[in-house]
Amino acid sequence: MSRYASLSRALQRQGVNARYSSTLSSSSSKSKTIFSGIQPTGVPHLGNLLGALSNWVELQNNAAPNDTVIYSTVGYHAITMPQDPKVLREDRLNSLACLLAVGIDPKRSILFLQDQSKLAVSRNANSEDEVSDSLLNLGLFAYPVLQTADILLYKATHVPVGEDQQQHLELSRDLADLFNRTNKSNIFPLPQHIITPAKRILSLRDPTQKMSKSAPNPKSRILITDDYSEIRAKIRSAVTDSMPSISYDPENRPGVANLLTILAACSGTSKSVPELAQEYSAKNHAELKADVTEAVERLVGPIRENYRRVRNDEAWLREVSNDGIQRAREIAVRTMEQVKHQIGLGPL
Repeated sequence: MSRYASLSRALQRQGVNARYSSTLSSSSSKSKTIFSGIQPTGVPHLGNLLGALSNWVELQNNAAPNDTVIYSTVGYHAITMPQDPKVLREDRLNSLACLLAVGIDPKRSILFLQDQSKLAVSRNANSEDEVSDSLLNLGLFAYPVLQTADILLYKATHVPVGEDQQQHLELSRDLADLFNRTNKSNIFPLPQHIITPAKRILSLRDPTQKMSKSAPNPKSRILITDDYSEIRAKIRSAVTDSMPSISYDPENRPGVANLLTILAACSGTSKSVPELAQEYSAKNHAELKADVTEAVERLVGPIRENYRRVRNDEAWLREVSNDGIQRAREIAVRTMEQVKHQIGLGPL
């Protein structure tokens, strides 16, 4: 049995993949190249899983035989902030193992370490509170251009992005179009965005903010490697309010609304969050938190166990990494040869 078969079935039973429709046209016979990346800084959390990562797995599993699916851990994003080299080396392997654990199959996708393929991108800061002014550098300011470099280098036709990334993808389209028109070529396709229609998972300690890997309080997030006791403790300590009943009111009761959103997302129910809230109207916070804990464990448990198996097989993990790097490098070299030839810098 494949390393990924049992996990894929577990995710499908929870309805994860079914909740993430893409803008890809199943009727189109033209081959597509899907590209995306994730920073190797810390273990992905529940918000990452229910957002980008589950969508990546769905895109991989639904790709046509002639499509190319490319996923990367983007190491150059990380070093725009101070890093402990030993920790970063471990984080790169850990991130690779996490992607394999959630269901990325290196036989169906190109999975590689970006920093081993080309010099590329920077840390993405979407809000002023993500970084200290004293730590800003060129990589942070140049992020949209550097993201474009990745997208164009692998000739991506489709890029799964969050709503806050659409403007960066528009730059990729503009620069691809500018190069093609200036050089009278069609080397670069104009990448299309694939919006991830995922629920916004908020911090367990401050439900006015998104769940984040960089938040100082570790109890604010559920990691995909957390064991059952850790999940239970974090959800038990999740911020709610003083009202005894359960209702869905994101503006006035963000903590309770967040728990209901997590419950709906992890349980795979076809009911809307407000409909689910109606079922809990006569229950208390403790009962809601108990059910959320069980739903999260059912989803995260198989991923956690798969991660442990993959991470303990470091030889195979490095083999996957080396194979992905080679396959990605072949595409990158081919693209750069075409670009250089088009602008007159190819071999004489």
